[in-house]
Amino acid sequence: MNDLYEFDKGFNKKIIGVDEAGRGPLAGPVVAVAVVINDYVEEFQEINDSKKLSEKKREKLFDLILTNCSVGVGISNEKEIDEINILNATFLSMRRALEDLEVELENDLDLFKVLVDGNHLIREYEKDQECIIKGDGKSLAIASASIIAKVTRDRIMLEYDKLYPDYSFAKHKGYGTKEHREAILKHGYCNGHRQSFLKKILMK
Repeated sequence: MNDLYEFDKGFNKKIIGVDEAGRGPLAGPVVAVAVVINDYVEEFQEINDSKKLSEKKREKLFDLILTNCSVGVGISNEKEIDEINILNATFLSMRRALEDLEVELENDLDLFKVLVDGNHLIREYEKDQECIIKGDGKSLAIASASIIAKVTRDRIMLEYDKLYPDYSFAKHKGYGTKEHREAILKHGYCNGHRQSFLKKILMK
């Protein structure tokens, strides 16, 4: 049994791990995920912060987590990000993930403690929650959420790549790489972009 699972068990309450992917990119949605570990299996030893895992490993663990955990997913699209800003859109996606998880569990979340990666509690969420700084490297539930969020968002960006082939979204997933910035300057923005994130680029 790994240290991340032991961390979760130390709270003496059922745990929900919440994390997100996609706060920083110039395009695409922010994806939040809420996870409850139902059955601990030996392969969970491989779970860690999604940023420390290869794409191949994340894809493998994605299926493992879905098989052994209850999972809720919440998404805020680029239009919502532009309207309410990225922080509020992140909180919105997290609340949506928890609502989705509640349906999945068919159970009231009052029985659970929510562990949120980072240093912000989820706004407008009234149930028991706690921030865990660098939680994706400490909590198995948060690390699992980080993997599901990352893989889910990457798959969305692969679809964006088909819709908007001028921007190479499959390669950089919407992050502000040199190639991506040059494509924006050449082609302008598309419907997949967060216009509020592009002002500095387009003003040049």
